[in-house]
Parts: sequence; C-alpha cells; structure tokens
Amino acid sequence: MNAKEYLGQAYRIDQRIDNKIKQVESLHELATKATATLSDMPVNHSKNPHSIEDIIVKIVGLENEINADIDELVTTKQNIVRIIKKVATQDYETILEQRYLCFYSWEQIAVNMSFSIQHVFRLHNLALKEISRIMKDESK
Repeated sequence: MNAKEYLGQAYRIDQRIDNKIKQVESLHELATKATATLSDMPVNHSKNPHSIEDIIVKIVGLENEINADIDELVTTKQNIVRIIKKVATQDYETILEQRYLCFYSWEQIAVNMSFSIQHVFRLHNLALKEISRIMKDESK
C-alpha cells in the first residue's frame, strides 16, 4: 500500500459510514410510513406481519455495523495521525491533516493556508514522499 492509499483509508471508511447512515434513515422512513385505505372490504392482516419487525432488525444490524465502522475509523485516524506527526515540516503536516483527517478539498486547503492551489499540490507531493519514507522505515 502506497502512502496516498494508506492516508486515504479514513476517507473510505467515513464514506462507508455515511452510506450506512443513509440506509438507516431510509429504513426509518419505510418503517414509519402509514397509509390509510378506506374500504368496506374486510382487511387481511396476515399479508406480512413481520415487515416492521424485519425492518427493525435490519436497522439494528446496520447500526451495529456503523458502530464497528466508527471504531475502525477512530483506530485508522489514530494510526494516520501517528504517521503524519513524524513529518519534519509543519506545512506538510497541516496539508496532510486537512486532506486526510478533515477531508477538506484542495481549494479549501489552499484558502486555509493562504497558498495557491499549485503550491499546495507541490507541498502535498513532497509530503507524500516523506510519508512513504517514514512508512518504509517503520516496516523494517
């Protein structure tokens, strides 16, 4: 795994969490939908008596997965912070933290640091080289 892939792990986990949260919200909406039908015909209550229970089980399962993913995200971010803290240059550290821990866009990083976007790209590339060296040294 190269430096960029390593640092990008947290973002992918965060996206997975967001997707599962959206699924839970969708299931909550589905569970709370109620439509009233007025009719003289007798109602068949045995269509799917477990549908709400099935939805609740799915919600609980997804919420458990989200909690596990959050634990994984926290651990991953701690490992990324540990590596980033080893870079020698404060600007490298700031760029890496904003990009890989805060998930800021390149434009936002440039604005935050009062740099041109090209300068941010250049510093990012240099920071990645240093991260690669650190990771290589740690793997020995």
